Amino acid sequence: MKIMLGLFNLSWRLSSLEQLIGNQVLEKIPATLSLLYLLGLSILAILLLLFIFRRFKPSFAFEKGLPEAIMRKTNRAMTARSLRIWQVVFIVLAITIFSFHIYWVKFAVIDNEKFQKLSSRDLRFRRISASQLRGWILDRSGKLENSLAYYKKDSDGSIKRFYRLDREMAHLLGTEIGVPGLDRALFKQDIDKMPEAIDVVRTEKQIEPEDKDVRLTIDAELQKFVAKQLEGKKGAIVVLNPQTGDILSIYSNPSFSLNEIKDEEDLNRLENDKANKPFLNRATREYYVPGSTFKTFTMIAAFRAGMQNATFTSRPEGFIAFRGSKPILDANGGCEPPYGCTDLNIAQAYEVSSNQYFAQMAIALGRERMKQTAQLFGIATVEKPEEALRVRFFPDIWNASNSRVANVLAPAQSVLVTGSSISDYDLGLEGMGQGYAGQMTPFQMALIAAAVGNLQGKLMKPKIEYDRQPEMYSQVLTPNQAAAIRDIMALVTEGTGGTATRVFASLREQGIRVGGKTGTAEKLAPVFDEKGKLKMVKRKRKVAGQIIEYEVPLMQERTDSWFICIAPLENPQLAIAVVVEGGGFGAKTAAPIAANVILRAKELGLLGDRYKSNANKARR
Repeated sequence: MKIMLGLFNLSWRLSSLEQLIGNQVLEKIPATLSLLYLLGLSILAILLLLFIFRRFKPSFAFEKGLPEAIMRKTNRAMTARSLRIWQVVFIVLAITIFSFHIYWVKFAVIDNEKFQKLSSRDLRFRRISASQLRGWILDRSGKLENSLAYYKKDSDGSIKRFYRLDREMAHLLGTEIGVPGLDRALFKQDIDKMPEAIDVVRTEKQIEPEDKDVRLTIDAELQKFVAKQLEGKKGAIVVLNPQTGDILSIYSNPSFSLNEIKDEEDLNRLENDKANKPFLNRATREYYVPGSTFKTFTMIAAFRAGMQNATFTSRPEGFIAFRGSKPILDANGGCEPPYGCTDLNIAQAYEVSSNQYFAQMAIALGRERMKQTAQLFGIATVEKPEEALRVRFFPDIWNASNSRVANVLAPAQSVLVTGSSISDYDLGLEGMGQGYAGQMTPFQMALIAAAVGNLQGKLMKPKIEYDRQPEMYSQVLTPNQAAAIRDIMALVTEGTGGTATRVFASLREQGIRVGGKTGTAEKLAPVFDEKGKLKMVKRKRKVAGQIIEYEVPLMQERTDSWFICIAPLENPQLAIAVVVEGGGFGAKTAAPIAANVILRAKELGLLGDRYKSNANKARR
């Protein structure tokens, strides 16, 4: 009896096809059935064609001398017999084929529960799932708790993509539809998502194209802090390591929530918000007038040309580029204290941010030297002002694993007009960060600071993928030149006449030396009402003897607050650019934000080994 029960149980287990032949073989059954079904249909089609076109005609050999009538009769009989044989073959084949079809129906419909269970292991199903599920995106720590993009079950039980820093990382990660970003670029599949049935049958073991998790250079805690610094403001902050090019934080405000965008209606609503432009990444794709921060660029050009020892006179009436041109004045209308109206060297002029000095320096350098320095930073140089209006994107600046990543991160290329069509007055304005130098992005200004911060005077390609090896973009300065410029930048935050000396007093007390440059830039900007609608004003003009009324956007002058810096001065680990739209003087708004970012970076252990004592506590 026990033997019979044992045999019964064994028979019961063997009756399960899954137990009998195993999961791997069972997974191939649907693919095999598909191939057999298609093969059968193909044979049927060929036979039908043969009979329709009468190309299948049996031939028989007869003895010589037989009467023709007997041969015809015999031929008809043999043909009929052959046809009956083929009819039987045709019917059997048809029954076999449609039996497979019936089995498919039973397999997929009648045994639906079993089919659904098996489908989760089906190689083709798994291939689709693997292609749809991306890897996790981690911050520079590589810890799962600091994941920037990950999967979890929604309230309805479905698996969905979530973003831990949905507003803070929105511009970098991008949306599923609409706004391109890293989340799509890092995990794009080049392979076919659905393999053919023959591939499943022939392959003993499918290698699933699972996307690996990606570790970014972004520090999640710093990114959160940076975003808070711009709450209620419009602007951007860029933080990178000048020695490696690692992007530690990059943020633009206003932003939007990745977790709240569910359909095209949400996208359209945000896209139509012309007053705030939440989809615009101001850090990389908005042009600003850089103001006095651009004097850093002019100083770099001077060092490269061996003109760093040149002195220029600052006058009460300002600098006159040529007879009849407007005077170029310093911020107070005369000469900057504490040096007053006198001959200034480059360090004094940079400390007090003398417009007159750097305008004269740019003219002395000339268009060609300004052009050569611009090209070392990836700044486009054009001959005419109208050529600067065309927006260019510059993916080649990135140290990226592939072109997709570089393209979604590509900044709007900054532009400088260096052609002979501009006057010396215009060139002088460029030297002090005004006029035709007004096509700079915060990202570009961070790179200018980074070249000075690099101990070897190199501009490293920025990178956001943690595992990428550092790569140089250009050799901007010699190590000695870079060190000399860093010392001059320290006068802005430490000197008696430094424009940001008071702001950085608390950092000096903690032993953190910073080199920086303030900037204040005027720019005409459109005015919006409380509902976000563009305000218009009426204008009149005379056309063909008639007065015609028309409307134009109301524009008003906006004063943007700028600050760029490097820290710590002895071995810079941070290069920072901050811009706040309508923030006023650079020392008033942007510089304090940069100081806060440096202090937070110190707490997080991002300033180097010397400052890491309390870093772990800060992260907790």
